Amino acid sequence: MIARLGALASGPPMSAMTVREGPPAGRPAVPEAPVVPAGVAPGRLAEDERFWAGVAARFRVSAEFVNLENGYYGIMPEPVRRAYHRNVDLLNENSSRLLRTTYKARADGIRRRVAEVVGASADEIALTRGGTEALQTLIGGYNRLRPGDAVMYADLDYHSAQYAMNWLSDRRGVRVERVVIPEPATRQAVLDTYERALDEHPKVRLLLLSHMNNRTGLVVPVREIVAMARHRGVDVIVDAAHSWGQLHFTVDDLDADFAVFSLHKWMGAPLGSGFAYIRKHRLADVDAAFADETYPAGDIRSRVHSGTMDVAPILTVGAALDFHGALGAAAKQARLRYLRDRWVRQVRDIKGMQILTPDEPGMYGAITSFRLAGRTSAADNLAIADHLMDKHRIFTVQRGGVTAGGCVRVTPALFTTADHVDRLAAALHDLPPALRRRA
Repeated sequence: MIARLGALASGPPMSAMTVREGPPAGRPAVPEAPVVPAGVAPGRLAEDERFWAGVAARFRVSAEFVNLENGYYGIMPEPVRRAYHRNVDLLNENSSRLLRTTYKARADGIRRRVAEVVGASADEIALTRGGTEALQTLIGGYNRLRPGDAVMYADLDYHSAQYAMNWLSDRRGVRVERVVIPEPATRQAVLDTYERALDEHPKVRLLLLSHMNNRTGLVVPVREIVAMARHRGVDVIVDAAHSWGQLHFTVDDLDADFAVFSLHKWMGAPLGSGFAYIRKHRLADVDAAFADETYPAGDIRSRVHSGTMDVAPILTVGAALDFHGALGAAAKQARLRYLRDRWVRQVRDIKGMQILTPDEPGMYGAITSFRLAGRTSAADNLAIADHLMDKHRIFTVQRGGVTAGGCVRVTPALFTTADHVDRLAAALHDLPPALRRRA
């Protein structure tokens, strides 16, 4: 029985599974994973609507609205959803026997697979319930701060991470410094901003850095900023929750000693999955979680203690990595940038339109935010998002926290079509005067 549990928990490749659900009513069966045509460059493939229609067919999405708010949670493709349901059933049926026997070996296998894809070793990876838990683990556990030191973050960084950095003021007796990312952002302007901020605050010892932030989608040159920080004796925690699976990179491209990743955003794993990365020789600089003794101090898993958790999302990560690998990060990145560019080009002529994410290569992915001149309050941008949904059935989201003012975030996904983003562009041209007027 234990061997049988192990086989079910780890699971053979998706193509070898014998227990399958049929397609939803009215939808034809499709292969588990798309096959990328050989020899076609990602940029060219990005415009092939027929190919991407085949990808979209592998997602079960609502027909009630166009979902352009895919940054919060990335919908699971169908083979992943089915694997998740099987794993929920497996956990429910076998309960603590699964948890006490085969789960740990399965989780170790998942760590090895995640490490391979991200370009790390398995002993540098600690699985978490998401990027936020990973961020709190690294920020709260970082133990090299001393009273009188300072920590730094930017206005565009994730709000929960900002709160954790603010908490260090009481926890470690440090000052908190805040950077404002300039608008319009350019690669050089971002580099200059961080260099100036680090020079002006020589007591900073820890920097939070979003690879791609969740407010505007700006992608910053992480490797260069990490290098300038390291030169000044500053450690960097890189928040790659939004970028991994959306952009084509490995952890070596970041060159960071500490980083966090989400699996339930652009990797398409179930909600409740992510991981923290700590470069092997830096493990001692992060405390064990609440002096936890479940694992030895030299094991990165001692840095996270989530208690008894739903392990079905972790059991399903392999299926998500299979789907990601079938498409490839380069193809995903090219498609998402193509969709973003398509709607942005069509709205630049709207009077007062401000696109907050630059067109500069390497500075953006799928996520892009906009605001109309003078419409900077949360209420202003919520009204625009509500109008898009109520009149055009297009779902977007209002975002705050940007120093220059609020905005509306637009995030296409792999199942988004060219027609979807064209509908958004047309809807923005059709905004009523009351929503365009300056406050």
